[in-house]
This record gives sequence, C-alpha cells and structure tokens, in this order.
Amino acid sequence: MKIGFSTLACPEWSWTDIYSMAKDFKFDGIEIRGLGNEIFSVKAQPFTEAQLPNTIDKLKSLGLEIPCLSSGACLKYREKYQEAEDEIKAYAQLASKLGASYIRILADLEPAPGGDVDDEYIVEVLKKLVPIAEEYNVTLLVETNGVYSDTARLAKVLDGVKSRKVAALWDMHHPYRYNNEAPETTVANLGEYIKYIQVKDSIMHADGTVEYRIMGTGDIPVKAMIEALDTINYNGYISLEWVKRWARDLSDAGIVIPQFAEYMAPYKKAHKHSLQTNMRGDGQYPWPKERILNYTFPDILDRICEQFPNQYAFRYTELDYTRTYPEFRDDVDNFARSLLAMGVKKGDHVAIWATNVPQWYITFWATTKIGAVLVTMNTEYRIHEAEYLLRQSDTMTLVMIDGIKNINYVDIIKELCPELENCEPGKLESARLPYLKNVITVDSENKGCFTWEQAMELSKNVPYSEVERVRKTIDIHDVANMQYTSGTTGFPKGVMLTHYNVVN
Repeated sequence: MKIGFSTLACPEWSWTDIYSMAKDFKFDGIEIRGLGNEIFSVKAQPFTEAQLPNTIDKLKSLGLEIPCLSSGACLKYREKYQEAEDEIKAYAQLASKLGASYIRILADLEPAPGGDVDDEYIVEVLKKLVPIAEEYNVTLLVETNGVYSDTARLAKVLDGVKSRKVAALWDMHHPYRYNNEAPETTVANLGEYIKYIQVKDSIMHADGTVEYRIMGTGDIPVKAMIEALDTINYNGYISLEWVKRWARDLSDAGIVIPQFAEYMAPYKKAHKHSLQTNMRGDGQYPWPKERILNYTFPDILDRICEQFPNQYAFRYTELDYTRTYPEFRDDVDNFARSLLAMGVKKGDHVAIWATNVPQWYITFWATTKIGAVLVTMNTEYRIHEAEYLLRQSDTMTLVMIDGIKNINYVDIIKELCPELENCEPGKLESARLPYLKNVITVDSENKGCFTWEQAMELSKNVPYSEVERVRKTIDIHDVANMQYTSGTTGFPKGVMLTHYNVVN
C-alpha cells in the first residue's frame, strides 16, 4: 500500500513546500490537482516545458512520484464533451512525460447521487477516449462520484467499455456515505477495476448534512475498507483528498497531511530491499544481486508492477499484444479466475502446448497464482509423445495452439480424445487420457474445446478474491513447473521445479 495526498489540500503552498512535506513525512507520491491559483495543472509552473525536466529530476532524487493527475473533466454534459476531451488529452500528454499512470475523470459531478446520467452515453464517450489513453500509455479512472457512488452501476459501465485503459478510482467516502455500501460490497462490485483510491473522513448529522473530519475522527470504516482491499491484494495508492472549506477550524494542510501519514503508517507495506541502481546508473532493479529470494512467482510480479507500473512487459506487435506489467497481471488474474471456474485446484496440472505466444506467458503466470503446476510440452511432439506426457503427468487442463510446421496439434488431440466430438467444453471423459477434462484452443474453435475467448469469459463466474484466497496458501517450496527431459535414455521424466527453484 502506498500513500499520497492531493495538492487540492494546499493551494497556498509553493511546489517546494509540497514536495518537501511529502518527503519529510514519507509519502510515496503526490496527486496533482492544480497548483496555487492554477487549477489546470498542465499550465502550472513546475510542469511547463522549460521546468518539467527539473521537476522530474527533483522528484526522482527524493524518491517521490506523481501517480495520478486529477482532471476536472466531467463527461455527463454532452454539450461540453469536446472541452472535456481536450482537457483529458492535455493531461495525458503531461502524464506521459511525468511517468504518471492515471488520470482522474468524472462521469458525474456531484459527490452524492442527484441528477440523471445516461450510462450508454458515458460508455460511448469513454470508448472515444480510449485511443488517447493508449497513445500516451495512461489509464483513465472514473471516480465513484454521484450516481456512480452506486459501484454496481459503475462496474456495468466499465464492462461496457471493455478496455484495460479505463478503470475505477474508488473514492472511499462516497459509496459508503451516500449509497450505504459496505466496503466488501464495493470491492466485490469493482474488483480489479480499482486502480487508485482517494479517502477522507466524515460524520452524518441527523439533518442529513455531512461534516468532514480529520482522518480517524469520523465514522468512515477505513480499517474495514483496507481489509476488503486485502482480499484482492490491492497494493496501489490511497491518497488523501482534503479541501480547506471542509473544516475551517482545521484548514491548515500542515496539520491534516502529517496526521494522515501517521494514521496510514500501520497500513504501509515496507519492502526488505529498496530499489537497486545498476552500475551504469541508467536503470533500477528490485533486489540485490546474488541474493536468495524467498518469494513466489505472484510475489515477484506484484513487486514489479508496484515499482514499474508504466513499463511495458510486452510489445508484441505481430499479435497485437501490448501490455504494461499491471495490465499483463490483469490478464493473468482473469485467466486464473477462468482456471478456477473450470475446476482447477491447487496442485492440479495444466499443460501448455504452444510456441512463443502471449497465451503461453499468461497461462504460466496464472497457474502460479493459484498453486497449479504448469506442464511444458515440447512443440515438436508427435502423437505418441503427446499421449505419454499428458497421461504420465495427470494433466487436467490443456492449453494449445493449432500446431507448427507440419505438426497439427488439433488433429492429434482429436485422435487421442475422439470423445471431444460429442462432449461439452469442460466435460471431457477420455478413455486414453482419463485425467484430462478441459481443452482450450488458442487459434481456432473446435468441438468439445473452449476457445481462448470462451475460457476468459468464465472468469466472470469467480470473484478475484477467490484467486487471492488460494494464492495466500502457496509456499515457495510448492511445485510450479513440470519439465520433461528429452528421453534419450528411455521415456522422458518429469522434473518438478518449485517457485523457489525457478525464481532464484
């Protein structure tokens, strides 16, 4: 968990005062919502073309980042759409230069539900904004504001957009205060859509008015909210949002911001090893070299996502697969949910029969997330070799491409399992391969098999919290991968490799 604060809290402070406060009180980052009298941050002095390099260097030297730029763009007003788009594009350009991951946008302006908002129109305009987000490698975050403090409604909108570049900003206050949502409900509704969090505290008076309070002195159940986030392994930002007018007797940001840092200290995750700088001084890595790591594969991926959220994991242009590390993890998590939906349990064996395609990596990392074992199959296998491996390894689920060169994997699996012709996907009862239940074909649609897309759709049947529940039972010495020897002196033998083996 990382902590930050919005510059909305300190409009009278200089930029030097702001980053000094963040450094002194061990904040991880600063959310930018205007500076001084300039609410449009793009025009603020530290972010002008002349000063931007100095700003970036200063933040880097202090170990601070700008994770989110909060725009004032609101999408509900049709007549102001072009104005909103122009603002969002300007913020996206700045975010790209700063290395900021997120841009906050509003789909409804008021904190509490009020006037009507056309969900279909919001979906339409968000889709129009996706190319901007993709061009500048940022994610647009729709805040849980107004009618979208009903997070089930917001989730439907995000489902309609179908883009990894549009997600949710959970303002912890609004769904609880204005929609009576329990923290568990919000997290269940939004799940992995939650990429960034804002927080503030308050009480509700008998007359229905809200009185904002310094953190921990109101009745917003922050502890329960963080516990709910633990079920989805959220390790992003919680950022304080504060406005002077909310509490005139405590208007000074010099009181409110340090108090928030102290309040959140028990929830911050401290890493044993800080980032290491390479010998050239032009890059960083998370762990000292020649150091044994007691981490599982999911632990490794989480750390990389946390430290390098904007770095690409894949730019696979031939297959139209470009992902940052967090976006790749989202794919991994979704396929992990799909495997659980198919009945794959911890310790079960999942075989991958494919060349260098994205689904290979997604399958590998998804199995490690739920404690299953990836069985790697030689791409040159013929029918007798494939049959031996699948039977000897007790493979339950097979993910495969159509084939390579003159080897047709689909024909091979149909010959091994003629029962596929008359069975539903996921219900294979094979005489020759009795353990095999699920076959997933990446390239084509075949009887008795899930396509990759159909398999991914199954993820909707399993909450992400179930993935995390299983993940917490994984030990570094659990088997993660089974690799078969070449078999030059007999039948191939399965070598069992643990998380500890392969990570190190």
